[in-house]
Amino acid sequence: MLFFFPIKKLRRNARCFLFAALLAFAGLAGYLRLAAVSTWDRPFPALHLVRWTGGGPPPRRHGEVSAVPNDYPGTLMDSSHMHVTPPWKPEYKGQANMHVFEDWCGSSTDQLRRNPLYPLYPHSRATVQKLAVAPGWTNYGLRIFGYLHPYVDGEYLFTVASDDNSEFWLSLDHTPIRSQRVALVGKAGSEWAAPGEFDKYASQVSRPIRLRAKERYFFEVLHKQNDKGTDHVEVAWRLRQAGWRFTVIDSKYISLYTNESALKMNEVGHIPLSPASHPRSPLPVPHPGHLGIDMLRDDPRDSLYQVPLVDEELLQGVLPTCSYKPSYLIRGFALLRYQGLQFIHMTYVYPNDYTRLTHMESDNKCFYENTDRSGFSKYMKIDDPELNAFQGGPRWRKRQVVGLGVSEQTKSRREPSEMDLEDSPVTVIKETPTRPVSRLSDRSSSNSIYRWKRRLTQPPWPSPLGWMPTTGTVWVPQLGHKVLNERWIDGPPQQKDSEKLSIPVYSLVHPHLGPGVALENPNSIPNQTYNSSVSKAVFPTGAGIPVTSRFPQGAQQIPRLYGRRIIEDGQRVMMGRDGELGDDDMHQDTYTSYGIDRKVNWRRTFDVKQLDFRALPSDRINLGCNVTGNLLLPSEDALHVVGAFMEKVNQKNQGRFSLLRVLNVEKRLDGAQGSRYLLELEVRDRGGATLRLSRYVYLMQVRSTSQADGGARSRPGRLEPVLCHPLGLSWNPVATVHFVIPVKNQARWVQRFIEDMEEVYRATQDKNFNVIISDFNSTDMDVELALKGSALPRYQYTKLTGNFERSAGLQAGINMIDDEHSIVFLCDLHIHFPQSIIDSIRKHCVEGKMAFAPVVMRLDCGATPAEPRGFWEVNGFGLLGIYKSDLDAAGGMNTQEFRDRWGGEDWELLDRILQAGLEVERIYLRHFLHYYHSKRGMWNRKIL
Repeated sequence: MLFFFPIKKLRRNARCFLFAALLAFAGLAGYLRLAAVSTWDRPFPALHLVRWTGGGPPPRRHGEVSAVPNDYPGTLMDSSHMHVTPPWKPEYKGQANMHVFEDWCGSSTDQLRRNPLYPLYPHSRATVQKLAVAPGWTNYGLRIFGYLHPYVDGEYLFTVASDDNSEFWLSLDHTPIRSQRVALVGKAGSEWAAPGEFDKYASQVSRPIRLRAKERYFFEVLHKQNDKGTDHVEVAWRLRQAGWRFTVIDSKYISLYTNESALKMNEVGHIPLSPASHPRSPLPVPHPGHLGIDMLRDDPRDSLYQVPLVDEELLQGVLPTCSYKPSYLIRGFALLRYQGLQFIHMTYVYPNDYTRLTHMESDNKCFYENTDRSGFSKYMKIDDPELNAFQGGPRWRKRQVVGLGVSEQTKSRREPSEMDLEDSPVTVIKETPTRPVSRLSDRSSSNSIYRWKRRLTQPPWPSPLGWMPTTGTVWVPQLGHKVLNERWIDGPPQQKDSEKLSIPVYSLVHPHLGPGVALENPNSIPNQTYNSSVSKAVFPTGAGIPVTSRFPQGAQQIPRLYGRRIIEDGQRVMMGRDGELGDDDMHQDTYTSYGIDRKVNWRRTFDVKQLDFRALPSDRINLGCNVTGNLLLPSEDALHVVGAFMEKVNQKNQGRFSLLRVLNVEKRLDGAQGSRYLLELEVRDRGGATLRLSRYVYLMQVRSTSQADGGARSRPGRLEPVLCHPLGLSWNPVATVHFVIPVKNQARWVQRFIEDMEEVYRATQDKNFNVIISDFNSTDMDVELALKGSALPRYQYTKLTGNFERSAGLQAGINMIDDEHSIVFLCDLHIHFPQSIIDSIRKHCVEGKMAFAPVVMRLDCGATPAEPRGFWEVNGFGLLGIYKSDLDAAGGMNTQEFRDRWGGEDWELLDRILQAGLEVERIYLRHFLHYYHSKRGMWNRKIL
């Protein structure tokens, strides 16, 4: 039977069939749209979002409001937490969720995003009843989110005002992922607006947005407040109709995203993921060179753990063994409390690891001998053509003090500190005849004279040969009064019934006196103390200061203060700062006040010698300077030892290895016995494999013996260095490292610590480490449950009761370790670990010989690992790695003296470790950072 197709019926009903096809197409399109929307509405089983890989923001059309800010090169970063969209309930109306991030500096919303706890772990969670908040606090950030319920269909305009920066984000529907930034108050941190000031910036008002009254729309407000101004943030709206004014969005039109009141602080699955608040890298990511932070540059030390080690059997017998007993170990006497700090020595490193915080030296110049910027002139050799022609060459600039002999000047190189200048009274004496003194025997008088530094400007004109004061001095009139053209031959004018002030005078170099005038010996300045009158004024009219200078007859003498001014404070005359002006600034201001512009010698040149400032510091621990970084080992020292060791290695292994790079050399200096080195070298074997050679060697000083002439008696010879392997000084590359941390009600930081240790494990795949948390009955999270749900290979948990006690918590964790041949690392909660931390701890802990106390860098408020501004914590020894057997031998933690207090327990433990005969390795560790954090409500503190 043939197939029958009704062609005629189709022709007659073509319009009907066409209409049916259109309906089917419309139905299919609607179904696909609903399917797409439902995809966003479904719970996210594990949302892993990736960074934008392009060089700039995703492209968008002109005039389009982007869901991602222009200053971000991508969308969202990877998230490890499970996000589930919570169901919305009608009883949520009238409030919005608010997350508070306390004690975080900065003014921009980008600075808020840089907070290491943002956005999942706020300091506190709360609710607000309207979108206008003014907590009356400083240095915080807010994230307010929820749903917006329009009261009528139409086009709305939104605006935001705040002090400081803020952003308002609005979704196209109820899904956070579709949020767009519609209004903001700046993004540089310098912008702010007064309360209700909605028209200060063009970015404050949004474009018209059409909303429907029966829908709910996800919104988000970000606000960052610094430590200045009146803090506030408010969001207002209005319909796009003439005559309507902006009004703050109140409780009638907002609702919660979810109810968080019953949730623990580490439960973050409900927190919405959005382009505004999901974790992202600081964007644009600055290049380390642009920040001026050398420590951020790539260094092979950061990835040493990735290079496999040379087989230990191939290194056996390479060097002869020798006993290792450094002279700086504590033997035969007991230390006083906290005296162990005096026995800590720093380690020299090669090559430069850039741990010196050069980007912080504008605030702290303690690295240099003299922190005053003008003090650097002592390293300069001024090229003065006239002086060179007269004296046969350039001279180093010297300041000489009238009243100090040559030998005393040599001893008095150090300039007085600012504290000395501000707090030391000037010695006032009765009027006495000017007389020479042999030496400044009185200490207080000596200090007074030395602290009253003055330098008077030399005249811009040459001194006539025929004019010469018999005393070689000039009387300088008072500052602030009319300059008097006074001159005198037989001495200064006599002043009766007045007190005399002993003042020294400084001068740079002797002026060129012209041809035919003999230059006096600069080292033959007479030891003489001059007396000048002092009344209620700074310098009374007619009073003056004698100087070692010569002025022409009838010339005006223009006084010049050397960087400071004299002020009067009751009966005491003290030295005060003069606006922090430099030497040249003070000179110029003095000239300007008399209507004279000083001529600048733009062609003046100088000579300078290369100086190695890092070679100057001692290896003693410097508790007064926190920007120095590791001491640098000279290359010839490091390469000499490396060359000798590689020669011995290849002698034993028939040239099997070739040296590729010197990765790291660390030297502990011991002038009496010899120096210990840790050599870490990158080598290649015959098969082409790249390996790491990491080994301790000892350059021991051995006194040779020589035969006496004509007999069998020997006599001691000179000391000769001998390279050997120190007996018992080998590190275990597979030793288990236990990170012990006590905690109490620090959920956000505990969760952050767990995630950081997960990152270390993912990077290293090293299973030989263990996390031990001693929990003092935390109520803000279930710590044990968080550990069970983590990706850590090993962990242990112990629950304690009572108030937080750091020593007791650490000791409880130590007691859980069964293997005494494993390493204990006493840790803090707020630490950013480099990925090489486990390898670094193992290398610097040797059982029975050595413990490890790395120096951590404390980040400033608002600083991050990507932009590390801060200082080295040179005083702290609380972060300590040591074998459990050695810690037990030292007595463990002192849980009796340090109970409800801490701060000192680390120094006390250091004393006992040194007393037990161990040395403590002290190294500034790259990327080992301590986060700045809020102390409000921390440990046993209460908020009232």
